[in-house]
Order: sequence, then C-alpha cells, then structure tokens
Amino acid sequence: MFVKKGDKVKVITGKDKGKTGVVLSASPKTNKVVVEGIALAKKHQKPNNANPQGGIVEFEAPINASNVQVLDKNGVAGRIGYKVVDGKKVRYSKKTGEILD
Repeated sequence: MFVKKGDKVKVITGKDKGKTGVVLSASPKTNKVVVEGIALAKKHQKPNNANPQGGIVEFEAPINASNVQVLDKNGVAGRIGYKVVDGKKVRYSKKTGEILD
C-alpha cells in the first residue's frame, strides 16, 4: 500500500473529489484509508456512558486507497514509486521525482 498514516492526500474521485486531508488510519488488508474531513457519514447513537445525550454522530468513513493521491512537499499530487537510496527503500513522487520518506 502506497499510503501511510500521516500522509497528506488529495481525493481524485467520488463526492469529495478535489478535497485534501491527512490520513488518520490505513488498512492494507482491505486497501482502505480514513482521511480527515473526507467521506463524512452520520450514525444514530443511543445514549451511553461516553455520550449520555445520544443523537446523530458524524464520523469519517473509510474510502478505497485507489481514490487518493499523495501530495509532496510542494502540494503536487501524483503517483508513488519506490526506489532504493543508500540501501533503504523509499517512496518518491513519479511526477516531480521528490522523495517522500
């Protein structure tokens, strides 16, 4: 999976196309990512100890990792490649050639 927790990404398809956010969690087994402020869903919550009032709670739903592109330091979105630098495998932007890790 080319996306890691903490990466800044841009959504390239779906209802939130064009928006950017930070990856909160990544699930390689399901190929899904949760991005801050993207794919907001509402859930009806019964009252409990954590939320005594209950009501409608908004949360970020997971989206497919193929629907996002990683932004480099200059804010340019592009595909990600891997190469070995000084004996260490690093990610780089194929568009600008900039190393991300």
